[in-house]
Amino acid sequence: MSIKVLYFASLREEIGRGADVIDFPPEETSSSLSVEQLWINSTGQQSFPDNLLVAVNQEYTNPQALLADGDEVAFFPPVTGG
Repeated sequence: MSIKVLYFASLREEIGRGADVIDFPPEETSSSLSVEQLWINSTGQQSFPDNLLVAVNQEYTNPQALLADGDEVAFFPPVTGG
């Protein structure tokens, strides 16, 4: 399974890169891969931040959404401003 991951705004600076392509061996994804698991795997963090926004294939979703081969996942920091 191959997933394209995009990091935007302050996440890009925090993580140190703007994008990844992550390939998972079939044995790691046989029971389905969630957005939350992808975040933990791609960033090395222990959990999914409460205020993080995520889109899969340009549609907002939640951390429990399941991924498929070829999906594009974008992570966004919380939006602020006035």
